[in-house]
Amino acid sequence: MGLEVKIRMVGRKNGGEKWLDSAYSTYETRLKSTNLKVITQYHKSDNELVKGTEADENKNHKVVLLDPIGKMCTSEVFSDNMYRWLEEGGSRLTFVIGGAEGLPDDMKEGHRGMLSLGKMTFTHQFARILLMEQIYRASEIRKGSGYHK
Repeated sequence: MGLEVKIRMVGRKNGGEKWLDSAYSTYETRLKSTNLKVITQYHKSDNELVKGTEADENKNHKVVLLDPIGKMCTSEVFSDNMYRWLEEGGSRLTFVIGGAEGLPDDMKEGHRGMLSLGKMTFTHQFARILLMEQIYRASEIRKGSGYHK
């Protein structure tokens, strides 16, 4: 069984600009040679995002929320964490990105797995690309390739 990473986010699949799709596709293509599959699940509302995330939690998938109040880390630590989270989640890991207003407060309350991509504010579409690059980088760190220097 391969490893599956799901990115859940509020928004529309075709709501971004072409360069955003192109950037995401670059890393999606690079990951094809690994045993790591990344899919994005779009939700129309916060309520749908919460329901989808709860469904993953009920299947014992590891869920990590992306939020500015989350913990920041280096790429090396992210790589270690990502593979540990995949182990904890039975080879399934879900990252959750909020919409323009961020994640719903009730979703964040008491949630232990929170990660920050930095102190700056990013659009949810751009946060998805940053996350995708870090997922790819994590796989390369794990392989010991020269991509991460």
